[in-house]
Amino acid sequence: MFRRKRFRLQLRSRSLILGERTLIMGVLNVTPDSFSDGGAYLDTEAAIARALQLEQDGADILDIGGESTRPGAAPVSPEEEQRRVLPVIDGLRGKLRIPISIDTRRAAVAEAALAAGAEIVNDVSGLRADPRLAEVARRARAALILMHMRGTPRTMQRKPFARDAMRDVTSGLRASVALARRAGLAKSRLLLDPGIGFGKSHEQNFEILARLPELARLGCPIVVGTSRKAFLGKALAKPGAQPAPPEDRLLGTAVTLTASILGGAHIVRVHDVAEMARVGRVADRLMQS
Repeated sequence: MFRRKRFRLQLRSRSLILGERTLIMGVLNVTPDSFSDGGAYLDTEAAIARALQLEQDGADILDIGGESTRPGAAPVSPEEEQRRVLPVIDGLRGKLRIPISIDTRRAAVAEAALAAGAEIVNDVSGLRADPRLAEVARRARAALILMHMRGTPRTMQRKPFARDAMRDVTSGLRASVALARRAGLAKSRLLLDPGIGFGKSHEQNFEILARLPELARLGCPIVVGTSRKAFLGKALAKPGAQPAPPEDRLLGTAVTLTASILGGAHIVRVHDVAEMARVGRVADRLMQS
């Protein structure tokens, strides 16, 4: 069993200890077209209520996104992305006690969200979409999650996939770290996400989870998101049947969340916070034993 390293992640308002226990990042998509909950929280008041419920359910971090990055998704303008997320962040000021992460690929959106109160930037492109985002994070003293994605959301599930998925992930993330460091961002503010489901085949997603300890060699905390993803729908389906829909992938999420923790993940990104917080506590006990 892999023994994950401990880190102290310094944010503007607090510091987070990573590795002592697994932190739960709750997903809040303020979008009409996300694969799992698109349209459910487009209304600002509904999104604020959902955020507070995620905190009550056990989330340690809230991750707010205003652009869908599901396979095949079309991009939205930075103005539309800000229109969706900023009222929610503003509305949570003084109400939410956990830190907010802004899920965006754009420097302009990140800058506005950080000014409104977010403390973490979650970039699914690993700085390939907008390298200026690293400079924005540096100026705001924010943490930056660098995720590996092969292609773009619109193209990422088109073949060919990488011949060696884990080598592709580690080399891509190493390049992302180099970009962030050149922008002056301290390595102590960087976190890495292998990008499960982002430009990988179903089989490669399982392979990456099995080889997750290799990612620790890059020397940064690890974030993993497997929640409700399509590779679980396929794995859960009976032979010859259609993949299980997102709402029926809870048990598959629980298994891969446990594997992620045992493989060294410090933060897991999930939709079903109450259930996965319980799974995380049990996996942590196993890890500690």
